Amino acid sequence: MDLLKNLTVLSLEQATVLPYLTYRLAHDGVQVIRLEHPVYGDPNRHIGENVLNEDQMNSYFLCINAGKKALTLNLAEPEGQKIFHRLIGELKIDVFTTNQLPKNYKKLGIDYETLKALKPNIIWLGVTGFGPDSNEGAYDPILQARSGLMEMTGETRGAPQVLGIPLPDMGTSEHAYGQLMKALYRREATGKGACINLSMFESSLSWLTVPITFTASFNKKSTRRGNTHEFFCPVSVYKTRDGFVYLAVGNDRQWQSLVAQDIFKSLNTPAYEKNAGRIADVQRLNQLIEEITINHTAGDLIRLFKSITLPASKINTLAEVLTDPLVARRLLFSKDERTGAKITLAPPPYITPWLEHSKQNLSFPPRFGEHNREIYGERLGYTEDALTRMQERKII
Repeated sequence: MDLLKNLTVLSLEQATVLPYLTYRLAHDGVQVIRLEHPVYGDPNRHIGENVLNEDQMNSYFLCINAGKKALTLNLAEPEGQKIFHRLIGELKIDVFTTNQLPKNYKKLGIDYETLKALKPNIIWLGVTGFGPDSNEGAYDPILQARSGLMEMTGETRGAPQVLGIPLPDMGTSEHAYGQLMKALYRREATGKGACINLSMFESSLSWLTVPITFTASFNKKSTRRGNTHEFFCPVSVYKTRDGFVYLAVGNDRQWQSLVAQDIFKSLNTPAYEKNAGRIADVQRLNQLIEEITINHTAGDLIRLFKSITLPASKINTLAEVLTDPLVARRLLFSKDERTGAKITLAPPPYITPWLEHSKQNLSFPPRFGEHNREIYGERLGYTEDALTRMQERKII
């Protein structure tokens, strides 16, 4: 079915950046075990609405934690570290990931050298805000602000805006996924593990390809431009009779196809024949286009644009996105065997063999410490009395 289904990942994770990474790994059939503090847990368990009417299973947590198992463990206690080290060896952990601050690595017994001594070929991944030498806390919007992503987002004369999705979080997750795949390939070829340190700040910067080169090399200021494009025109949002459409004209040939249509013939002037002329008059041209589109429905315009192979789309609400046939066939699902509750999950980047085999269903997001008895009791051999004592002492 998939080679990755035999891998086990132990993740000391919270918030978004690591949970999204391990969620992606769960799509591959990887056995993912998330670790949480037995008192505080993952703060995201408390975010959103209490849709299941139970503690620590709020809606925000449900979005990216399906397909995993959950343990609680207090790594600040020597007994907790002893149990953790047993997990590494006896569960044959292939990958350990953490988004703890670097200053806590050795204190908690989770640093690479310690785990390498327990399992020489382990792949260790630490995700930090600003690198392994920094203990500065980092939330996604702070990274957006510092990296320049916010400077590039918003209306031309408006205030900087955060992105609609947490790109520093989820982008770092994707970069981490790639690094793990390379490390797994290297281990398969050489038998050696790896220590990977990934900075969310550096990940965020890597998306600013054009702005950084233009600023550093050509002294050209890059900043937010609203819905338009810096180099191509017309590329923007236009009002219609019943909503908005986004039209992207990428070359002069496409422009000629557009102005050859009856409703746009008034724009067929020599001044706009070349992209440079259109860019030079971008604000006025966009106004002229919108004076035309406002008299037509989004559906009629999209049919016209598609007939001449112009890239365009109605600006869909999320409810409308879910009805798109290309989306509907890629959605993931999860059902709670305890309550019968069902949730719909966002499509993955691609349908993996594991997802295909499972008919795009994942196990329900795990409850707080849900698998303590299964893993500590059945797999590590702790008795029920021992588990109860550890729970009372808040070791688990």
